[in-house]
Amino acid sequence: MKVLVINCGSSSLKYQLIDSDSEEVLAKGLCERIGIDGRLVYQKEGLDKEITEAPMPTHKEAIKMVLDALTNDKTGAIRSLKEIDAVGHRVVHGGEKFACSAKVDDAMIKALEDCSDLAPLHNPANLIGINVCKELMPGVPMVGCFDTAFHQTMPEKAYLYAIPIEYYEKYRIRKYGFHGTSHSFVSRETAKFLGLDLNNSKIIVCHLGNGASVSAVKNGKCVDTSMGLTPLAGLAMGTRSGDLDPSVVEFLGKKLNLDASGILNILNKKSGVYGLSRGLSSDFRDLADAAKKGNHDAEVALEVFAYRVKTTIGAYVAAMDGVDAIAFTAGIGENDGATRARIMDGFSYLGIKIDPEKNKLRGQNVKISTDDSKVAVCVIPTNEELAICRDTVAILGGDK
Repeated sequence: MKVLVINCGSSSLKYQLIDSDSEEVLAKGLCERIGIDGRLVYQKEGLDKEITEAPMPTHKEAIKMVLDALTNDKTGAIRSLKEIDAVGHRVVHGGEKFACSAKVDDAMIKALEDCSDLAPLHNPANLIGINVCKELMPGVPMVGCFDTAFHQTMPEKAYLYAIPIEYYEKYRIRKYGFHGTSHSFVSRETAKFLGLDLNNSKIIVCHLGNGASVSAVKNGKCVDTSMGLTPLAGLAMGTRSGDLDPSVVEFLGKKLNLDASGILNILNKKSGVYGLSRGLSSDFRDLADAAKKGNHDAEVALEVFAYRVKTTIGAYVAAMDGVDAIAFTAGIGENDGATRARIMDGFSYLGIKIDPEKNKLRGQNVKISTDDSKVAVCVIPTNEELAICRDTVAILGGDK
């Protein structure tokens, strides 16, 4: 099968066309500045990137440009749209209705509309992508793959907040977790890489990028994760604060004369390592360079990030009564050996030893702990597009 994977953001769109049999990426790219002016990046496997500046008032024009690029006479990856057997859509929030990927139908679309208030920046864009693809590719089966689905196996003790229970019953206020497609993919790949039995394993996945989260995966199922009702909760991140005393919202609101939305804007866009470094950067490479030159704020920002990840790992070791493997993934997790070393410093009680030379490696499956470590520590690159492709094929089964 040839599967087109679509990931719609509010003003952007990422895509890959994948041959599910070989798992080869036939073409990939992104659309940027949708609703502003428009920019298409397209790359067929083996060729250079093509960049096209063109108006994209809505996602419809963006997706049409993607389809035109895929079928272009000179550099197209396919001859016609009839070669696309299925479309897999990344959907951020599935609420409690979806514990796994599912075929797109009217009932799913209604359910996604109903829980859009839980992800107001993401779900509407995801729905636009689904509806536009249905219009431009009528009859092509489609699957929705949810960031929240993998975490639906959490027990009540992990996902319930200690607020009046009627707020959960009425409004579904609870921990949902995100990055689920990545956590699911990496936990399975970790077990495969290390030769573990996924159904008899305890794996902690650290998805560390500008957005960051940690999950505890016991016997292949998520039992806890660090993000909450929204992606703001949990670790300190690039620009997000992560967990803090809720009273901070009221306290800062009074001091700064801002409403809750104004404070949440600060916590989402001006906090994290960016805020701790006095606005120097949310990019860990910039912070590391500054720290080497003696910038105390940059050093503290890096230490806070590592400390939050470290203590979350420790909590999840307790939650699972042990751990077999710890996996690092995403931009920072895959490429920043110094941050990995900061995080793992302090786990000698688990018998973990990091091999400094192996820890310098980046962007590949590698075990960075020593052979005599009691717990394996790995770098496992994530591939959410491939995970969505695999789910799409599995869900559709014999439909195509």
